[in-house]
Amino acid sequence: MTSTIDKISNKDLISAKNTIEKEIDTLKVMESELDASLTKALDLMQNAKGRVILTGMGKSGHIAKKIAASLASTGTPSFFVHPAEASHGDLGMITNDDVVIAISNSGESKELVDILNYSKRFGIPLIAITKNPESSLGKAGDIVLKLPNNGEACPLGLAPTSSTTATLVLGDVLTVAMIERNGFTKNQFNQRHPGGKLGSVLQKVSDLMHKGADMPLLDEKANMHDVLLEMTGKRLGCVGFTDETGNLTGMLTDGDLRRCLSNDILNKRGIDVMTRNPKVISPEAMASEAVKLMHEKKITNLFAVVEGKPVGVIHIHDCLDKGVV
Repeated sequence: MTSTIDKISNKDLISAKNTIEKEIDTLKVMESELDASLTKALDLMQNAKGRVILTGMGKSGHIAKKIAASLASTGTPSFFVHPAEASHGDLGMITNDDVVIAISNSGESKELVDILNYSKRFGIPLIAITKNPESSLGKAGDIVLKLPNNGEACPLGLAPTSSTTATLVLGDVLTVAMIERNGFTKNQFNQRHPGGKLGSVLQKVSDLMHKGADMPLLDEKANMHDVLLEMTGKRLGCVGFTDETGNLTGMLTDGDLRRCLSNDILNKRGIDVMTRNPKVISPEAMASEAVKLMHEKKITNLFAVVEGKPVGVIHIHDCLDKGVV
């Protein structure tokens, strides 16, 4: 028997779809009302010598914090200033080189007054995000990014729902545009996200590879006695071989070694048994690319090379241990 907790009532489903549709409608209105003010706001943000300061009260403040965090993590220095705290000393965090983005759906949040006055007094550019350009905030803004004025998804028409969704999406619009304008890269993103899942996914081969004395590497003319000692001592299940110029010419894995065992194996040299032109990767490649390549080729090691010369070797276990999949 299916429990009631596993069911969704027709009434709940209708309510959910109505909410989603109303919020989608709000986003469509915002899309249709976009104008040159967006480019002007982005120009201010991009040309700022200082930081982008986000502020807002209540639900607008929560959205402002998220926008500030998104901007900061994608190459645009930014942080949130609480308007109430600003009135008690935190205005000192804002400099003449900054740009302020103040958010208020109605545009009449009294807590913003001191930040607005401070911005005007010291000539700090102010971007206003509000549904009412004729509000106190709208009139104070050097540029106004207008929010849709078509009500909330809340059945009472009171709780911030559609308006906060629109503000959040507008923040994403600004963030994505700044990423594109600044040419922000995956590697730069990685530097700002060293922890958690993002950190593991964005690690480079150079972050995980074995290098220097830890790299199992020999001259291609090395005898098999030395090859066996190198493979056993470095414990990576492989040995790379180089020619007289230092270029990587081949590789031998423990699996290859088992397949070529014979009575005269110790009479051979590395060049006699190695796999020529092995798969390699750049040390600047993402570790996830290395995992993909090893999986596709059914191998467990990759040498990282620069201009043909080995600079490291990465093992599939190095990736898995760091959560790279």
